[in-house]
Amino acid sequence: MKSVVTMLTFLMINSLSMAQTPLTVPRYVQLLADSTESEQLIKDLNGLLQAAQNSNEENAYVLPSQKLETFILLDEFKNIENSRGFKDAHFYKPYLTNVLQQDDQTYEIGFSHIGVNDSIPILRASFRLIAHKNGAGFLFSSPLKRTTVDWKFKQIDNCTFYYQENINQKNAEEYQKLAQSFDVKLGVENKTTHLYCADSRSELLRLIGVDYKLDYNGRTTGVFSALNGNEQLIVLGNNNSEFTNFDPHDLWHDRLSLVISRRKVNKPVDEGCAYLYGGSWGISWDEIFEEFMQKVASDKKADWTYYKENSTNFGKSQKEHLIVDYVINALIIQKIEEEVGFSGVWQLMNCGPFEKGNEKYYETLIEVIGISKKNYNKEVWKLIKAKVKSDRG
Repeated sequence: MKSVVTMLTFLMINSLSMAQTPLTVPRYVQLLADSTESEQLIKDLNGLLQAAQNSNEENAYVLPSQKLETFILLDEFKNIENSRGFKDAHFYKPYLTNVLQQDDQTYEIGFSHIGVNDSIPILRASFRLIAHKNGAGFLFSSPLKRTTVDWKFKQIDNCTFYYQENINQKNAEEYQKLAQSFDVKLGVENKTTHLYCADSRSELLRLIGVDYKLDYNGRTTGVFSALNGNEQLIVLGNNNSEFTNFDPHDLWHDRLSLVISRRKVNKPVDEGCAYLYGGSWGISWDEIFEEFMQKVASDKKADWTYYKENSTNFGKSQKEHLIVDYVINALIIQKIEEEVGFSGVWQLMNCGPFEKGNEKYYETLIEVIGISKKNYNKEVWKLIKAKVKSDRG
């Protein structure tokens, strides 16, 4: 009986710690003309914020026709009240700041999360979203579609690009073609991608309904994405308003995420694929390998089992890093594809997340291609020499 009571107490405490603080409505905020509707609006908004702490797909307060656009905003609500610095899971409290009627059925809602320390208010975030009347209640959406209503769009097969003035047609076509080739490898079918092209992270945030977030203070660029079934939404905030550049390396990761969470796969294998198929930091795979030969493989006594256990950067900076083990994995992936096919790559990628000792990695590697932990160093040198010979024709 005592253990049951203890368990119930634990569950109650855990439930309370996960519950979101109810929205504070200051007197100065002008609500709806109908007080009953105003009460329902606040109730449903609190419901949205509470449900946003769980999976997006389970949130019953999202407007069904704009799930994908809203999911990308819901991600910004997760753990929004928590402060690690103040060690308080509910330090940042939500305050309603504005209710602006758009038409008979919709309202733009503004709210902020603010914490107070020594009488000094600290702003964590300010958000905007759209409330839609739905019978006696309200459903919510991101303002993304409204903020881009005048934008142009270009559809190329299963990819749609949204932009303000111009789009780099060549790059858009290359993106779609490469994405399709990755999808074929991964067995992806009937997936659609929507890309919104913006100049900066601040513009990206404004488009999706984030007016300010402390977490992004000082960050000028970024790329956000969301998934909903067979659809993917990407908002580019990396000086890409005309889609003048895209990174094939990142594109590989994007397409992989349509199939499986990247947290579940072996990162060095995932990154090895990205190096092989798309290079990194604007550098092609062949250029990466050439730099690798000059800076790392020039040491004929190099021990590749050491680099397997120790992440080592040979790139020109920490930001634009190039990791030795990722290059080795790219060579291994190339060999597996040639001899076994991509199914062998997929098997290795799913050997489990990186772990010290890499036992599961080696177990899978020997099963797929016959390379063991014992002969790893010798076989890697063979792959390096074979690549050098091939490059020389």
